[in-house]
Amino acid sequence: LHSHTNSSSLFHTLPTLNPHTSPIPISNHPIPQSNSSIQFNLLQPQFPPVHTMDATTKWLAITALALTLFSAAATTNAEETKPPLVVKVVKGKKLCDKGWECKGLSAYCCNHTISDFFQTYQFEELFPKRNTPVAHASGFWDYHSFITAAATYQPLGFGTTGGKNVGQLEVAAFLGHVGSKTSSGGYGVATGGPLAWGLCYNKELSPEKTYCDDYYKYDYPCTPGVSYHGRGALPLYWNYNYGKTGEALKVDLLNHPEYLENNATLAFQAAMWKWMTPDKKNKLPSAHDAFVGNWKPTKNDTLAKRAPGFGATINVLHGEQMCGKGDDEAMNNVVSHYLYYLDLMGVGREDAGPHEVLTCGEQLPFGKNPVSTSSS
Repeated sequence: LHSHTNSSSLFHTLPTLNPHTSPIPISNHPIPQSNSSIQFNLLQPQFPPVHTMDATTKWLAITALALTLFSAAATTNAEETKPPLVVKVVKGKKLCDKGWECKGLSAYCCNHTISDFFQTYQFEELFPKRNTPVAHASGFWDYHSFITAAATYQPLGFGTTGGKNVGQLEVAAFLGHVGSKTSSGGYGVATGGPLAWGLCYNKELSPEKTYCDDYYKYDYPCTPGVSYHGRGALPLYWNYNYGKTGEALKVDLLNHPEYLENNATLAFQAAMWKWMTPDKKNKLPSAHDAFVGNWKPTKNDTLAKRAPGFGATINVLHGEQMCGKGDDEAMNNVVSHYLYYLDLMGVGREDAGPHEVLTCGEQLPFGKNPVSTSSS
């Protein structure tokens, strides 16, 4: 579903929102904690009575105890963040339950899931400025919302296709698009750089129009007084896109598009649905299939220089807005976010592929094919 805007910077100003209150049943909740209590068994160093210590000895004693407490607390926090894996054998089959990310006993939950290779601290490193006072969606986006949304799509292959390395690449690719569309790089010159400001917004501010297309008035009629401007992690535009996405997610986005700016889990879900869903009417592969190699280019695709990889995801999501235009600034911004996130995730940009795969500057947009100059 292509957005109908050429703006590479969508957002300008936004009131602070509470992602934990929503008129729909999807909400952000603290990560469930284990019911088992964790005991601190600290080894106490044996020091002489305090009155016999000199100042240096006292300082060393206090430092040693503080480090012990810090280490124990950090270990406890790490253990509490991720629920323990539950494994059972039922009728000879190994079944697992990972709790909040992969609920219910299933064979799938025994496999690697996104939280095995992408954890809270990495999410924080990718989006370090999202909760700063100048970030207009401060307090909205969080790791738990991302994983909760991803739990729906991981069984379909999101972040779980082709092993750990491909999973890491896809998560970085998806978030590269998200970061570039929710960023305010203008803040970044003196404060972390322009790539540190992803997830600072959750909607377009000061939209120029309401994005209501009466052509779809029978299938997706516009609600009076409602604006269908960009909202979410991969911003949706136009009434028909809100309608189609809402149908897929079983949420009334056509009448209540604001749900995407009120609930981070839903906003991530909408973006992941867009990433995972092919546009069969327009013969477009999904961004997921174009990235992991499930999509097989036709002869015309090859002639149009369209090939699986990150560049193809840009082509799927943005088409002629960014592709086939050579060294396009908006395209380069998306690519830069992707490479930056690969570095932070410890994957390395060398795995992103050559330039012709990484970008879409030389690719013709989907739906356009080269004109043959050969004679029959």
